[in-house]
This record gives sequence, C-alpha cells and structure tokens, in this order.
Amino acid sequence: MPFPPERPRSLAVPRLAPSAVVEPGAVVDVGAVVGAFCLVARGAVVGPGCRIQSHTSVWAGVTLEADVFVGPSVVFTNVRHPRARYPRAPEWDITHVEREVTLGANATLVAPVRIGHHAVVGAGAVVTRDVPAHAVVAGNPARVIGWACPCGETCATGTTPPKDFRCDACSRP
Repeated sequence: MPFPPERPRSLAVPRLAPSAVVEPGAVVDVGAVVGAFCLVARGAVVGPGCRIQSHTSVWAGVTLEADVFVGPSVVFTNVRHPRARYPRAPEWDITHVEREVTLGANATLVAPVRIGHHAVVGAGAVVTRDVPAHAVVAGNPARVIGWACPCGETCATGTTPPKDFRCDACSRP
C-alpha cells in the first residue's frame, strides 16, 4: 500500500467542538481543529493546521507551531513550581512546540520546555527537558529512544541521531 499523501493545508476557519472553549486573547489559526472538552486559554497560541484531541487544556505560555498533533488528554503546564498561595501569573513558564510534532495521548509537558520539529512524544511520556528535532521520546521522565522521519514513522532507534537514515514508509532519504 502506498504511503498516503500529505493533507492539504486548509485555510478555513478553525473547527471547534461544541464543548470546546477558546478564551478571548487566545490565538487559534486557520485550519486548526479543537476537540471536545478542550480549553485554549488567553495567551495560548495554536498554529495553522493543528489538531487538538479531546480533554486537553492549552494554557497561557504554550505555543503550538503549524501542524502539531495533540493526542487526547495531553497535559501542558505553565508553572514549574506551583503554589496556590503564591500566584505566578502573569510570568508563565514557556512551552514551545515546533512544527509537525506529535504528542501522544496522556503525555505531560512540564514547562519550561521546547519540543523540536518533527519530534514524537510517546503516549504517557512525562517531558521535563527539551526534546531535539526528530527525536522519539518515551517514559517518565521522557528519554530519547529513536528518531522520526517528517512523515512520523520511526526511522532509527537509539539515543544518537543517525548520520544517514532512510524512511521505509515514505522513502525519504
């Protein structure tokens, strides 16, 4: 079976599930999809073509670049050491997710953290430090276990990026 083609970029207004909440001051760009029971808070940025699955809150200080896939129940934080009695607002810690990243279901990103482009964060992973571009991370705390092609398939395993890798799924060199 041939590899499916890329999804064309939609210039349509964002699609929001009826139960999704986008607060005034949040940015949700063209072609984005925000699923059921999601919150996009004031100060959060959701780039074009992002897909946010159900039960996810995207808080102030979180930026998702273009075409990020956010699995169901992903958790973003914006304060490393929260205390109810000592508010940190509006000095939020920053979480920056670069373009075309996949965040698996129930992954937790503990700010401040940056996820490099085309990275894959496994389901249930707890990310406490930056993730390099194309890395596949899993576990608690998340560790690099492999390297991903832009199409999302794992092309190599191990902690060191390969010098030459070719994707068996899409044939990218």
